Amino acid sequence: MELVIDRVSKQYKNKIAVDRVSLHLQKGVYGLLGANGAGKTTLMRMLCGILKPTGGTIVFDGMDVETEEYRSRLGYLPQDFGYYPDFTGWDFLLYMAALKGLNRAQAKEKAKELLELVALEDAAKKKIKTYSGGMKQRLGIAQALLNEPDLLILDEPTAGLDPKERVRFRNLIAKLGKDSIVLLSTHIVSDVEHIADSVLMMKDGQLIYEGKWDGSREDLEDFYLKQFGEEKEDD
Repeated sequence: MELVIDRVSKQYKNKIAVDRVSLHLQKGVYGLLGANGAGKTTLMRMLCGILKPTGGTIVFDGMDVETEEYRSRLGYLPQDFGYYPDFTGWDFLLYMAALKGLNRAQAKEKAKELLELVALEDAAKKKIKTYSGGMKQRLGIAQALLNEPDLLILDEPTAGLDPKERVRFRNLIAKLGKDSIVLLSTHIVSDVEHIADSVLMMKDGQLIYEGKWDGSREDLEDFYLKQFGEEKEDD
């Protein structure tokens, strides 16, 4: 299982949002750090086939990003995921399962399994508008897993979560990384330090760091601050 990103770029008129990024990702959790505007979301949207690269290629196990086979192995939780507030969590997952091509029996079985996985079984029949931010994010993870993806892309999934919800979310992501490639975009250093097998860092559209971080969390935070000058967030 391998995702190959080869010199991928995205340019909007005079602005280069992603500048010749190359990566080879295999099974595990990859933490993608960067400030707002670093190019993280643009890169992820290209990986999901939502945006077409200006240059470069994206291939997963020999499949081009634009093929239906690629999309069938992809799970995606965007930063601003659209929910239907009057749907229950259960109905929402059944609806999303239908969009992903699961039949009714498969959808029910998978929805039940995933609601348990993300600890929402007790809230399955409640309307999404009554859910907390953390519950909505966990439901977002559940929908991303409906097709049992080999590649899971998560854009700022812990933003706005309280410390307890953030820890719960990290634990779930760590489990998923044992069987798939998980790319987790965040500006929260502690998320990466706790669960990522490898750290990636983007700045001004370019990849400025790639590898396992062997130093302390404080060293990682200091390095991040030197690059971006942002206040660090604690867990």
